[in-house]
Amino acid sequence: MTDRFAAGEPCLLLDNRGRRYLVDLRAGGSFQFHAGVVSHDEVIGAPPGTVCRTASGARLVVLRPRLADYVLKMDRGAQVVYPKDLGPMVHWADIVPGQVVVEAGTGSGALAMALSRAVGPTGRVVSVERRSDHLQHARKTIARFCGGLPGNLELVEGLVEDVLAHHRPDRVILDLPEPWSVVEPATAALAVGGIFCSYLPTVPQIQKLHEELRISRRFVGVETFEVMLREWQVDGRSVRPMSQMVGHTGFITVAHLCEPLGVDSQ
Repeated sequence: MTDRFAAGEPCLLLDNRGRRYLVDLRAGGSFQFHAGVVSHDEVIGAPPGTVCRTASGARLVVLRPRLADYVLKMDRGAQVVYPKDLGPMVHWADIVPGQVVVEAGTGSGALAMALSRAVGPTGRVVSVERRSDHLQHARKTIARFCGGLPGNLELVEGLVEDVLAHHRPDRVILDLPEPWSVVEPATAALAVGGIFCSYLPTVPQIQKLHEELRISRRFVGVETFEVMLREWQVDGRSVRPMSQMVGHTGFITVAHLCEPLGVDSQ
C-alpha cells in the first residue's frame, strides 16, 4: 500500500457533519451524495487527508478506512463482531505476533482480519467456517480491505473440531452458537497455558459454556464480560454524552488451559 490512493482501493469519505461513506475507487467513477458529486479521478493519486469539494462547495475529506470503519461499513454475509469487541478479544486473549490461532466461525471476516493483524507476518491464523457461502463472502470482504488474502491467514471450510485435530494452536477463538461442543477438542489441541476465548450473545449460552469448562476440570481464570461504548459530543464548553450508545452486542469469555485439576479435597 502506497501513501497515495490507487484505483481498486477502498476509500473513506468524511463530510462536514462527520458522516462516513465507504467507496471503491475506480477510474472514471464518481461518488454522489446529497451535497453533490466528487469524481474518483480526483481522489486517485491523492494522499489520505486530501480535501475534495463538489461544484456547490460541499467538502469531503478522503481517508484510508481503519479496520473499525471498514467493519461497520462493509457488506455483511453474517453478523460481525463489532469493533468495540474486536479489541478486547484480541487483548484479553493475549494475541501477540508469532502465535498460531484457530478461529471459528469466519462469518463476514471481521475477527479474522483483526487476528491476522495481531499475529503479524510470523504468526498464522486458521479461520474455519462451515458454510461455503459465508466463507466465499468473507474471502471477498477480506481481500477488498487487505488488497488480497493476507499470507498469514488460511480460510478453511469445515468443522473446527476436525481442524483442531491437525493443529497445535496457542489460542482458540470462537464465534459459534455452541462453543461448549468445542471445549473437549480445544483442550486436546491447546498447549498447557493456552487460551480459549468465546463470543456469545445470550446468558443461557454463557451459562452452558461455563458449565462445560467447569466439568472439563482443565480451565482456570474463567472470565465473562461485555463492553459498552458511549461517545461524547464536544462543542466548545458544551460537553455531554451522546443520547445513544452501543450497548450489549455479545459476551466475551476467556479461560486458561491448565494441567488436569483432579478432585478438590474441600
